[in-house]
Amino acid sequence: MGYAMVSMVIPLWAVAWLGIGLHIFSSYKVLVKMLMGSANLGEVDHSFPPWLPLTSSSSPVCPHPRLHQGTLIQVPGNAGEDGSESHAETPGSETSEESRSYQTCTNTALKVLGGLLLVLCVSSSWVGTTQVVKLTFQSFSCPFFISWFSSNWNILFFPIYYSGLVVTTREKQTPIQKFRECSKLFGEDGMTLKLFVKRTAPFSILWTLTNYLYLMALKKLTATDVSALYCCHKAFVFLLSWIVLKDRFMIVAAIMAITGIVMMAYADGFHGDSFVGVALAVGSASTSALYKVLFKMFLGSANLGEVAHFLSTMGFFNLIFISCVPLILYFTKVEHLGSLSSLPWGYLCGLAGLWLVFNILVHVGVVLTYPILISIGTLLSVPGNAAVDLLKHEVIFSVVRLAATCIICLGFLLLLLPEEWDSVTLRFLANIADKKSEEHGEELTDSSVHTRSRSRANGTVSIPLA
Repeated sequence: MGYAMVSMVIPLWAVAWLGIGLHIFSSYKVLVKMLMGSANLGEVDHSFPPWLPLTSSSSPVCPHPRLHQGTLIQVPGNAGEDGSESHAETPGSETSEESRSYQTCTNTALKVLGGLLLVLCVSSSWVGTTQVVKLTFQSFSCPFFISWFSSNWNILFFPIYYSGLVVTTREKQTPIQKFRECSKLFGEDGMTLKLFVKRTAPFSILWTLTNYLYLMALKKLTATDVSALYCCHKAFVFLLSWIVLKDRFMIVAAIMAITGIVMMAYADGFHGDSFVGVALAVGSASTSALYKVLFKMFLGSANLGEVAHFLSTMGFFNLIFISCVPLILYFTKVEHLGSLSSLPWGYLCGLAGLWLVFNILVHVGVVLTYPILISIGTLLSVPGNAAVDLLKHEVIFSVVRLAATCIICLGFLLLLLPEEWDSVTLRFLANIADKKSEEHGEELTDSSVHTRSRSRANGTVSIPLA
């Protein structure tokens, strides 16, 4: 069964890195064009795939000087008498174009390298979070307390954001001034107590439910199964976006996700801890999808500072209002905490720190690099957890679970494709077929000309039929 597990891990890594390779290849084409001088600054370069946005609406890094926030900047030319454009070739203009091309190449290369590093960091942090949870449960089995304790660390979002802002831009505003500026997310009057509760409570509850259900699922299933089932949140996001936001919907990917869920539940029969664990993991994916759709609906235009402000506010709401839930669970003996000195603070702090790093990478990475890389990094956590479960915990995976995991991951990858990927693929294949037919026609023409010349040299005359 170990060979079967390896045969599953290798294709998942290969397919995920294939998406990264396409991204690198598209960026490489732009670099080559600019270095060879064939990229005209007055044209739009379509070498980037349509599903890889060049920049985010709030991204401080613009990898292409002609494309920033979807706006095309035309380079004016000197119109001649015949109406055609003529560009003055002066040493100064050539130098400026070379420096601009060099700067563009540098920005694109940095963004690609940063994206690859981000993929590894996102995958590693999520694998580390899941595995530390499993280790913590060996000596401390209180999932809601762990979820509450980790969510309190969201308070550090805004201080970390402000520290990075000071280092990179030498921000002159004080933390309080910047905090008030970002508070405009709640309205023109800033954050009031009513808006604080009204805006923060639904998101904080969904956040807590997502983490709590995920931790409960880890008590019933392996880390590989839970991380694979959690990938279904991508299909649920598309389904809710189609219902609420009227976005596109890919029914094939949703069917694959549902098929994988049913197969995972059927692996050990529709009973026992396995079925309960699958239900908990699917519930975590569902609440995560609902959180993301609502976040896009109400805070879709927020910049990085406002997002950091909002997540820190959620941390304060969790600390103030949800602290009563662990106390209720403690006095009702649902979760036995014990004394403060007996708590595994090393595991708890390590888990909360890894969870915080993962959330920071996800929110910052969407702004600084390509969003598809964040999704690929999350997907790579499945083979990462599978490798740890196989090598360290010696988990034996059944064939049904392997097939279910592969189906869910393939459905996840299908959702990363562009909206019209099927028509684009068919058009690409049709172009290849047309080129082959043209080359075949040219070969037939050349062969007929060669035959006619040989017949004339032999003294024979071909009489055409009427």
